[in-house]
Amino acid sequence: MVSLFIEKPTEFTSFPTLLLLTTMFRLALEVATTRLILGRGSEGSDAAGHVIAAFGNFMMGNNVVIGGIVFCIILIVNFMVITKGSGRIAEVSARFYLDAMPGKQMAIDSDLSSGSMNEATARKKRKELEEESAFFGSMDGAAKFVRNDAIAAIIITSINIIGGLAIGVIYFGMPVADAARTFTTLTIGDGLVSQIPALLISLAAGIVVTKGGTDESADVTLFRQLGSNPKPLALMAVISMAFALLPGLPAFPFIAISVISGAAAWTKRNQPVVDSDGDVTESIPLTPSSVPVTELLKVEAIRIDMGIGLTSLATGDHSPLTEKIKALRRQIASEMGLIIPSVRLLTDIKLDADRYEIKLKEITVGAWSMRPGKFLAILPMGAQNIDGVPGEETTEPSFGLPALWIDQADKEKAIAKRCSIIDPASVLITHLTEVLNNNLKDLLTYSETQALIDNLPRSEQKLANDLIPSQINLIVLQRVLQSLLQDGISIRDLSTILEGIQESLSMNKSGVVEMTSHVRVKLSRQICDGYAKLSGFLPIVTFSSGWESILAEQSKISGNGDERVLALKPETMDKLYKSLVRSINKASEDGNTPVILTSDINRLTVRMIMERLRANKSMIPVISQSELYLPTPRQIVATVA
Repeated sequence: MVSLFIEKPTEFTSFPTLLLLTTMFRLALEVATTRLILGRGSEGSDAAGHVIAAFGNFMMGNNVVIGGIVFCIILIVNFMVITKGSGRIAEVSARFYLDAMPGKQMAIDSDLSSGSMNEATARKKRKELEEESAFFGSMDGAAKFVRNDAIAAIIITSINIIGGLAIGVIYFGMPVADAARTFTTLTIGDGLVSQIPALLISLAAGIVVTKGGTDESADVTLFRQLGSNPKPLALMAVISMAFALLPGLPAFPFIAISVISGAAAWTKRNQPVVDSDGDVTESIPLTPSSVPVTELLKVEAIRIDMGIGLTSLATGDHSPLTEKIKALRRQIASEMGLIIPSVRLLTDIKLDADRYEIKLKEITVGAWSMRPGKFLAILPMGAQNIDGVPGEETTEPSFGLPALWIDQADKEKAIAKRCSIIDPASVLITHLTEVLNNNLKDLLTYSETQALIDNLPRSEQKLANDLIPSQINLIVLQRVLQSLLQDGISIRDLSTILEGIQESLSMNKSGVVEMTSHVRVKLSRQICDGYAKLSGFLPIVTFSSGWESILAEQSKISGNGDERVLALKPETMDKLYKSLVRSINKASEDGNTPVILTSDINRLTVRMIMERLRANKSMIPVISQSELYLPTPRQIVATVA
C-alpha cells in the first residue's frame, strides 16, 4: 500500500532493505516448515500447522493435480512476469540514472555559480541526488533478491515433494498414494503461504521501479491519465453497449460499464481541457474555500477573464481562440525570440456576459466588450460611418479605429463598402497581440532569461559561460534584453547580443545603457531590415541641425541605467512635441510606419520624448546614425524643423 501511494520512488528509500528482510523472514519460515513437513508429515495434513493445511485444502479442493497447477501458475507469474520485468526495469533505471548524474551535478553547480540558487538549496539538491543514486543502485540489487527468492521457492518445493515422498514411503512406511497426497498437500499449502506474500512484495517492487518520471501517487496518475480524454471513454461506452446486446453475454455488467463510461465522457466533454502543447489553460473558477492556500499566492503571467457569454470562443479541444493563441505564441517566439508564458482563459461570472479583460500579472492592461455571433466591420481609412449597412457603432480596441458590429447577413454589404471584416476571436487575439507587444519587457523574467541561456546551441555555450557570471550577472543580461524588447527589437540572435556585451565590457562600458547601445549597433542590419520590410525601404524622419544642437545642449540625462531622468525646458519640449506630431503625421500619410533617425548622443533623449508623446499608442522606433545599416534602402519622408 505504501508503494502504491508514494509520489516519488525516493520517498521509500528503505524499500531495498525491507525487501531483503522480508525475503530472509520468508525463507526462514520455509526452512522451518520444511523441517516440520519432512519430520512430521506422516502425522497427517495438520503436521506443519493449521494455516498450511487450510491453504493447501482450499487451493487444492481435495485434488492434488488442481493444487499443483494453481501453485505452478502463481510461481510462473511471480518469477517470469513480475520479478523478471521489475529486475530489468531496476537495472536499466540504475544505469541511466547513474549516467545522468554528472550532468545533474554540473547543472546544480551552474545554478549556484549564476546566483539562481543559494548554497543551502544546492546542498539540499546534492543530497537528493545522492539519495536517488543510492536508491536506484540498491533497487537494482534488491530486485535480484526477489528473483532469487522465487528460484529458491521452486527448489524448496521440489525438495519437499520429492524428499517427503521418499521419507514417507521408505522411512515411515506409508503407502505411495497416501504419502503423495499428504506431502503434496503440505508442500503446496506451504508454497502458497509463502508465495502469496512474495507475489505482493514483488508487485510492490514493480510499482516502485515503474513510477518513472511521474510526481504523483500511482492511483492519481492512473485515474488522471486514463480518464482525462472523453473520446476513449465514449468509445468504451459504445463498445460495452454493443457487447450487452450480443446474445449469450451477460447484459447487466456491460450496460453498467457503458452507462458509467458514457457519463464520465459527457462530464469530461463539458469541462475545459488543457492543450497538449501547454499553450492555453482553460478553467472555471473554484470557490475560495476549495482552493489551497498556496495556490492563492501564485500570480498568473498572462490571463484573459471572460464573461459567461464569451466562453463559446474557448470551448473544445480546437476552439478558434485557443488555436489562435497557440499560433500567436509561435509567432512571437519566431519573431522576437521570446517564449511567452501560457495564456490562461478564465470564466469570470462577475464580468458582464460579453466583456473580457486581459491581465498581465493580475493587473488589467486591456478590456473590451464584444458581441458573440456578430462580426466587427472596421471602417475604411477616414470614414466615420457607412450608409446602407446596419450595425452597432463601436471603436476597435487595438488601434482605436471606428467600427460596426454587424450580422453575418450584412457581411457582403460591408465588404462592398471596403470594410475589413473580423470575427470575435480574431478581435480578441489582435488586442492580445498588441498588449503583449507593448509589454514584452515585463514578460522576460529572470527564469526566462536563464532558460534562453540554457537553450543556446552547444557551440555557443562557451561564450555564455565566459560572460556569466564572471563578468556580469544574469540580472544585467536580463535588463539589456528587456531594453531591446521595449524598443521592439528581437532577441532571437542571442549569440550576437552576447558578443556585443562582451565587446562593450572590453571597452570599459559596463553600464546597462552603454551595453544596450553597443548591442544595438551590432544588430543594425537586423533592426533596419525589420523596419524596412513593410514598405520595401526605410522611411526616415530626421531632425534639423538646429534641433539636433538644441537637444544636445539643453537636454540633461541624470543618473545611470533605468534611473535616468530627462530634463528639457518646458517651452522647448512643447515646441518639439508640436513639430514631431506634424512630421510624423506627414510621414504616415502614405501608410508608412516611419523611423526617427537622430545622432548617437541624442538617441536616448529622443527615445524618452517619444515614450511620453506616444504613451497610449505604439511607439515610433528611434535609431541612431551608428545603427543605420548602409545597404538598407532608405528615404527621408519628413524632417522635424
